[in-house]
Amino acid sequence: MTIRAMTPEDYDRVLALWQSTPGVGLNSIDDSRRGIEKYLKRNPATCFVAEDEAQIVGVILSGHDGRRGFIYHMAVATEFRRRGIGRALAEAALEALRREGVTKAALVVFKENDGGNRFWEALGFTTRGDLVYRNITIIPQSYTK
Repeated sequence: MTIRAMTPEDYDRVLALWQSTPGVGLNSIDDSRRGIEKYLKRNPATCFVAEDEAQIVGVILSGHDGRRGFIYHMAVATEFRRRGIGRALAEAALEALRREGVTKAALVVFKENDGGNRFWEALGFTTRGDLVYRNITIIPQSYTK
């Protein structure tokens, strides 16, 4: 298994992995080919895939605004779980953010995604009880979970 930087050419295989992973929410704009290409252009050194014999078995998107890091859409194929791939992807992303001078990272996990929440908690991510997550849709989009 190899961890390497994600490229726009990985999009179709990554999308298939996200779509087959329970707990990953996708929307039609941000997670479109164009949306992911835009994200990778802005964050070329902080997004990774895990490959096993040319098959993408894991992915993590991470990036930053110059101050705070953000992690999105981490997924590992079901049949490849419990092998350390998720941890390796998370460590690669956090190390890449450190190299870019970022000192904190945040992520959002659906409340009912018990496995995802256990995973991030095991890596040391804590729940902030003092914050309320808010968002607003600026451009209408379809959303799937």
